[in-house]
Amino acid sequence: MKIEIWSDVVCPFCYIGKRKLEQALDNFPQKDQIEIEWKSFQLNPDLKTDPSLSSLEYLSKSKGWSMPQTIQITQQVVDMANEVGLEYHLDKTVVANTMNAHRLIHLAKESNNGGEMKERLLKAYFTEGKNVDDSEILISLGTEVGLDADRIKQMLNSDEFENAVRQDIYESQQVGVKGVPFFVLDRKFGISGAQPDQVFTQTLEKAWEDYKKSNPVINMVGDGDSCDVDGENC
Repeated sequence: MKIEIWSDVVCPFCYIGKRKLEQALDNFPQKDQIEIEWKSFQLNPDLKTDPSLSSLEYLSKSKGWSMPQTIQITQQVVDMANEVGLEYHLDKTVVANTMNAHRLIHLAKESNNGGEMKERLLKAYFTEGKNVDDSEILISLGTEVGLDADRIKQMLNSDEFENAVRQDIYESQQVGVKGVPFFVLDRKFGISGAQPDQVFTQTLEKAWEDYKKSNPVINMVGDGDSCDVDGENC
């Protein structure tokens, strides 16, 4: 069963929602039969990267809040992150456009490393305060999850995967995404936002029961003597 997730790498609730889903899956008996596909979404596609500006400063200016007010409001998000084992340093986060980060995830998906790349980018942004629109940083993060540095450079120096990112965003409109994170289970059940833990667990169980109706799963009982499919051990 496939779970598609639309999210942005600079969305604080997206990282929290990722952890909540992972915790639900950890207790799900059919975890090994679940496929996760990460979909691109940009909260602010026209945002100009500015390494000199923290996200708190940007939020303060855009909302017209004082800095103490901004810190107080965002502390609630930091506390939510702590509850699921995440460490946020929002005062260090760098204002960055995420197109290149999403393109890197698409590149990683070609070698089945999309999930690892997504996790690394989220941690880099929220915990380490790294600029996720900086080419050298993206190359470094990509190689950490097993991608080839030259291949990443080639991608960054082109417009490769830009259409894939835009296609994901267009597709989000078709399935009714109004905000992120947005989880779609088997194209039948949706979870919007970092919902309470039980919502993830209950929706996962419900989606699986529905999935089984049209995709019967064989439950193995024991493992007796048999011939291998390649003809050996017969």
